[in-house]
Amino acid sequence: MTRSSIRRGNAGLLMAIALGSMGLLATPRASAQPATPADAKSEQGIKAAADVDLLKDFIHFTRIARYDVAGSVGRELLSRNISPKDFVKLVDGSGESARFDETVGRAMRVSALEQLAGAMYKQYETGRLEAARDPKEIAENISKLTGTVQGRIRASARLKVAGEYAVPQLLTALMDRDNGALRSEAQRVLVDIGSQAVIPLSTAMLGGEPTLQERLADVLGLIGHRSSLPFLADLKLSSTVPNVKSAAERALTRIDPTAVNASVASLYDQLAERYYSQSRDVTSFPGEEYQLLWSYQPQSGLTMTGIKSVVYHEAMAMRLAERALTLDASDSQALSLWLASNLRREIQQPKGYDNPAYPSDRRDAMYFAVTAGAGPCQSVLARAIDAKDTLLARLAIAAIERTAGSTALTAATSAGGTQNGRQPLVEALSYPNRRVQYESALALGGSQPAAPFTGSDRVVPTLAATIREASAKYAGIIARDAEQYQAIRKILEQDGYVVLARGGSLTELEGPIAEVPAVDLIVAIDPNPAEFPALITQVRGTTRTAATPILALTVAEAYPDLRRRYDTEASVAIRPLSIPSDAVLKSAADLVLYSSGGPIGPEEARDYAARSLKTLRDLALSRNTTLPAEEAVLPLIKSLMETTGATRLDVAEVLSLIGQQRAQSALLDAALAASGTDRVALLNKTASSAKRFGNQLDERQVRRVLETARSKDPAESTAAAALAGALNLPNADLLPLILGPRSQASR
Repeated sequence: MTRSSIRRGNAGLLMAIALGSMGLLATPRASAQPATPADAKSEQGIKAAADVDLLKDFIHFTRIARYDVAGSVGRELLSRNISPKDFVKLVDGSGESARFDETVGRAMRVSALEQLAGAMYKQYETGRLEAARDPKEIAENISKLTGTVQGRIRASARLKVAGEYAVPQLLTALMDRDNGALRSEAQRVLVDIGSQAVIPLSTAMLGGEPTLQERLADVLGLIGHRSSLPFLADLKLSSTVPNVKSAAERALTRIDPTAVNASVASLYDQLAERYYSQSRDVTSFPGEEYQLLWSYQPQSGLTMTGIKSVVYHEAMAMRLAERALTLDASDSQALSLWLASNLRREIQQPKGYDNPAYPSDRRDAMYFAVTAGAGPCQSVLARAIDAKDTLLARLAIAAIERTAGSTALTAATSAGGTQNGRQPLVEALSYPNRRVQYESALALGGSQPAAPFTGSDRVVPTLAATIREASAKYAGIIARDAEQYQAIRKILEQDGYVVLARGGSLTELEGPIAEVPAVDLIVAIDPNPAEFPALITQVRGTTRTAATPILALTVAEAYPDLRRRYDTEASVAIRPLSIPSDAVLKSAADLVLYSSGGPIGPEEARDYAARSLKTLRDLALSRNTTLPAEEAVLPLIKSLMETTGATRLDVAEVLSLIGQQRAQSALLDAALAASGTDRVALLNKTASSAKRFGNQLDERQVRRVLETARSKDPAESTAAAALAGALNLPNADLLPLILGPRSQASR
């Protein structure tokens, strides 16, 4: 996308690529011949038919429920790569435009034709938008605003379809000093365009000269959309021209009288929050790949820049928050919002994309997050928790961990932002995603808190859980039919999921869910379409599943409607119940990856375990009473028996620092069960425990130590002898080791 223009020519190419990926493109077009009779459509006849005949045949066969023939002629029509503009001309010139709209709507409810009909509809709508947004078409329609009555009506309707794209040229007409009639018509069209005109006009208003500012303030007042409030209040505050200030105040009063004396920064904050939450009223082109950013310079006028929709709302929220901070540097809500938007921009921005709102040479989002410090990042974490935005929560925790001391991590916050009186990092211990739980526990444990805090009892158990459970994947299946449950269970288990017991509803799954750290995936099999929205609400409203992605496998009849309804939901995926097992696994993997970063892999699990063991070791060495390492002793003992290699020795190291009899006893049992270098290393860890806490072994274990000290393996016998010495055993027990076989002979 280049400044002041949007790529219009790419739409046809993008459509062709999309159709190819759906398998809708067939053989290149053959020379046109008369259409084959309706009920005898051979493949050769279909390829030979003219475009208009294929269109009419698609409509006919769809309406008589011959979906197989309709699919064949429809695929051939789309394979001919007709440009979107020409496709509109084809439909409108065929005399079938009304029946086309109705037929496409009907076809989209038939699973065999859904993708095909959707592609046709998209091509038709793309063509209409391309035509309406063409700068030449816009200029021609503006010139007709002062023509005949019928011409004005048609031109106005087309300009409204162009919407935001028509605003720059309408603004020029609005300020035409030599044509009062055109000024009046341009103003009327801008008011009719409504919310899409607010941001470009507000941008021009703040950057323009007084005459333009006064005129645009009046127009914004007539549009009456709340998005203009911060800009009008800003103009009222900053302008020194009485007429401009009066116009701004008139517009404010017309839209919302309470905004006349409101804080300008707070008005910007309110609008920025609507962009951050991606409210429908601040999204000009929902479902489209691009939105528009606006700038104004007196020399070049109002210019547009295309920006990908996935980062548009973050860009606007950052712009508005920046202006709020310029007006009020102490605005903590604006700072939190800017940081959260920037972090989320980084999460969502496509790889390699040149974001026009965030130059590639600008520092990354984490730089600004750590610069801001722990308080604002705690507010960002609170936002993420409330929105169940797992990826943002993890970045916020990473920033907090790098900047905050123990007091800042755990104290209830009361300054600004969204976290008043809250402890976001402590709340994250109960967040329904294990990565967030683990990372918050690591941050809290690493801070070595000196005083107890609400939730401190969950930190050490969470750290201990990472050692054994980090790589486990848990899935819940909601299914009324036991056979369907078993089929999907088998598929998920092949991918390493631990599948909970069947539940016919989420309520029936509450018990099994409570027994696992977190649920990574919920699969709903053949949900009732009328009840599915309530199920989504129930899952999102339940603490332990609020962030869990949901895969719904539904019957063909319900699939199109459910998919359209939840197509934009990042944490919900709708798939046909009949898809093969590999498609189920891919759908689940894509869903979990997009919503929470994917399952924890073996390497990541080892990293979590190593970090947790280091934290537990530090807590044990410091004898921290707020987070006592002793609370991890039972899971550590289990881990000692289940792990191997470096992880096992790290577990043994922590146990050697815990002054409990069961810890020392477990160390020796593990040593005696091992062999070779592992046995030597574990004997040394047991000796370390004995040196710190004395002999806590029972008589049976002491005898085994003495027996091992007689081993023929020099390294093993020396390690056992060192342990015997650390146990401070009576001389009578040690004498056989010192005198060896001679002592026995002398007896």
